[in-house]
Amino acid sequence: MKVSIIGGGGRVGACTAAALQCGGIVDEIALLDANTEAAQGEALDLLHGASIAADQRIYAADYAGIADSDIVVITAGLRRKPDESRLDLINRNVKLFLEILESLRSAGLRDDAILLVVSNPVDILTRLAVERTGRCPDRIIGLGTVLDTARFRSLIAQELKLPPTQVKATILGEHGDTMVPIWSSATVNGLPLEKWPGMNPAKQAELFKRTQGSGAEVIKRKGGAGWAVALSIREVIDAIALNRRQILPVSTAQKGAYGIHRTCLSVPTIVGRRGVIARLEVELWPKEVNALRSSAAALDETYRKIG
Repeated sequence: MKVSIIGGGGRVGACTAAALQCGGIVDEIALLDANTEAAQGEALDLLHGASIAADQRIYAADYAGIADSDIVVITAGLRRKPDESRLDLINRNVKLFLEILESLRSAGLRDDAILLVVSNPVDILTRLAVERTGRCPDRIIGLGTVLDTARFRSLIAQELKLPPTQVKATILGEHGDTMVPIWSSATVNGLPLEKWPGMNPAKQAELFKRTQGSGAEVIKRKGGAGWAVALSIREVIDAIALNRRQILPVSTAQKGAYGIHRTCLSVPTIVGRRGVIARLEVELWPKEVNALRSSAAALDETYRKIG
């Protein structure tokens, strides 16, 4: 499987390439960046470790060189400022994103390739890709709240001194200010997290607030996220490459789940080799459903401003 990363010379793109190299699932990784030298340098650096990590082809490419990709990951974009919401990025990133989509079209990207949108605001850009390209909506996936979910679980585990991999809790909705914590199904190794010693409404509110602010905190401390987002991207790619039919909170164009239509946001989604296999409407607390619909409404309002 060939994965190409647009923005491969930047922090998120390079970290993603490293995560894919260490994962050893895909056999070809191509890096493309407006800064050609940076993409070439990252590819060369990764190539130097190939004999230790995995048998893969790793190289820098142009748009013509990624037209045969199975998955194209779009990480290119301007960084969010510490005090800036992801939606504030919209006017600064839409133009660049549309140029990337046009370059992919002009290069003749294969019709069955999957687009994985990571650039922010990811839900808005994912919808732009769905509505402006004419490609199959089930092959256009935004990273959505996969990263938020990973942060949420890790922070819960840290606070309660639990193994992170045994904490199962999900964030749905927008990858941004209106994200929705799903406490109704949160568990630790199958046991209800809501009943766990030390967990109470105040603690839940604190942990969710920390999750919401995690991206801004990382930006403030080191300039931008890299490793956790790269692992989140790899989780989605592995689900596709291995046809795992894994349930992930990715952002896709909704077709009626929770009464939401057309909006791109995260609901429980089965992901496999052909992209989106199904969007699930599992039972949630009424207040969670209402918050999810409010998240969709906020995204729709923003999208209308650029539509």
